[in-house]
Amino acid sequence: MRRLSALLAAFALAACHRAPEHVSVTHAWVRLAAVPGQPSAAYFAMEDVRTDMRLVKVESALAQRAELHESMKTMAGMGEMKPLASVDLPAGGKIAFAPGGRHVMLFGLDPLVKPGTAVPLRFGFSDGSTTEAEAKTVAAGDDAPY
Repeated sequence: MRRLSALLAAFALAACHRAPEHVSVTHAWVRLAAVPGQPSAAYFAMEDVRTDMRLVKVESALAQRAELHESMKTMAGMGEMKPLASVDLPAGGKIAFAPGGRHVMLFGLDPLVKPGTAVPLRFGFSDGSTTEAEAKTVAAGDDAPY
């Protein structure tokens, strides 16, 4: 009986971490920092066709740390960034992480990452599920690839 309970618990735990089949990530790309050693920024589009989701983290094997951020203008017209704890992705909805708006700051990006390097990104959701995408990399002054 204990063995059956342990097996069922293992299956339930594994199911919690499966990729949500209804979430797609497209147009993922990274703009490298203009100054080596400074944070780079990742952008992407995400769509969910079936259920409400909440994006709570992004990770990369090539970065020491990644944070969700949003750029905005102050009333004085100055630009500033604020960290985001999460971003809602409504059922049937799309969200965009794009220059001048939401983005992912990649801190401690591997110095071997150069323009053209594929950067793996893992997106984590509040239900414990994850999905992955590869981001194209461009230099600081280059145009977005999409």
